[in-house]
Amino acid sequence: MKNNFRIISFYKFARMDNPESFLEDHLQYCHYHGLKGKVYVSHEGINGNITGRVSAVENYKAYLKGFPRFSDIWFKESECQDFAFKKMHVRLKKELIHMGVENINPAEGGKRLRPAELVEMYEKGEDFVIVDTRNTYEARIGHFKNAIIPEMENFRSWPRVVEELEQYKDKAIVTYCTGGIRCEKATAYMVQKGFKNVYQIEGGILNFIQQYPDTYWQGGMFVFDDRKVVEPNTKDELKFTAVCHYCGTPTAYYINCHNLACDKIFVVCKTCRDEHNHCCSPECEASPHKRPRRYD
Repeated sequence: MKNNFRIISFYKFARMDNPESFLEDHLQYCHYHGLKGKVYVSHEGINGNITGRVSAVENYKAYLKGFPRFSDIWFKESECQDFAFKKMHVRLKKELIHMGVENINPAEGGKRLRPAELVEMYEKGEDFVIVDTRNTYEARIGHFKNAIIPEMENFRSWPRVVEELEQYKDKAIVTYCTGGIRCEKATAYMVQKGFKNVYQIEGGILNFIQQYPDTYWQGGMFVFDDRKVVEPNTKDELKFTAVCHYCGTPTAYYINCHNLACDKIFVVCKTCRDEHNHCCSPECEASPHKRPRRYD
């Protein structure tokens, strides 16, 4: 039976002179139409994830495209069983993606690489480097074949990572992230630093796994909603890249430690999650300051 719910991910770098006004109107629209998710707006544009019943999501797409600056916005879509968020938030940000570097123009970033072109590069054995621009905890549960996975707690670490990539400056470098927005700034910074042959996967992982599951994406894809992870592959050898923190069972499931003083994201199977009270260590289990249990 066809699902009645849909989730869309989108972003657009487009100058907004009065994002504060847009924010209030946008939040009211989403509440009125029963939508849930997270939308960030800034002078740079918009970045969001929206979930709702299919009809409401389709109306939202038309509503957003009705703004001239967003008329060509690209929605990455997937079906879901229910709302993937519990609430609706529309928030103002100084930057859509914070890297801590000023004067980065996403329009000057790396060349777009279609998923089919990346598949061809793999299949022909071309000499290229593929780099994950996401946080390390995201990459742990899934990544592209042979990807370089830098140690990054957040995107502000990217300038340091680019220094570490100097040895590949003369190679073709392919970058990727969930939907593409981080690569816009990541590759623009690389170009600014003198990297000549830099690419970004068009539409990010979301676009690739819809077109080419069971190929060169390994494991699950981390998502920032209640689904927690998307698992696109059916081949056993491609399903998992991580193992349970406790028992070593292959899994793509993760949680935040329920000790509020820790809050560490860790990979764990659901059996060990329950046995260890949603905590990452005996010390955290003993803490009196834990969030209420929530089973997913």
